[in-house]
Amino acid sequence: MSRISVFSAPFLLGFESFEERVDRLTKSSDGYPPYNIERNVATDGTEKFLVSIAVAGFSAPELDVVVEDNQIIVRGKQKDDPSREFLHRGIAARQFQRSFLLAEGMIVKDATLGHGMLVVTIERPTAPKIARRIEIRSV
Repeated sequence: MSRISVFSAPFLLGFESFEERVDRLTKSSDGYPPYNIERNVATDGTEKFLVSIAVAGFSAPELDVVVEDNQIIVRGKQKDDPSREFLHRGIAARQFQRSFLLAEGMIVKDATLGHGMLVVTIERPTAPKIARRIEIRSV
């Protein structure tokens, strides 16, 4: 039985890769680590998004932020220190991977780490609206 998708409508052309990315993101949905997404609009119409991820206990070398294939992938991996002896361990040294899908034209500006929060700044500049007439040829 074939799967029916929103993207299978006949007037949506070239969205196959987008559908694959959405499927990949929905399969990897885990609640850890928690995150916020804020949106700000500047007076010139430029949108700025701040993705704040709670990464308490991770240092900058233990985190990795990569932009590939129109998505941001944030990975965190802590190493156990064998010289530390825990009498109680309630905070797990846990690795994670969190992905965020980006629309065309989005620009990842930077990532900052402070007070246990990793903040990734993304901008969507205002794009000029372009219209052009297509000449019709006879064959």
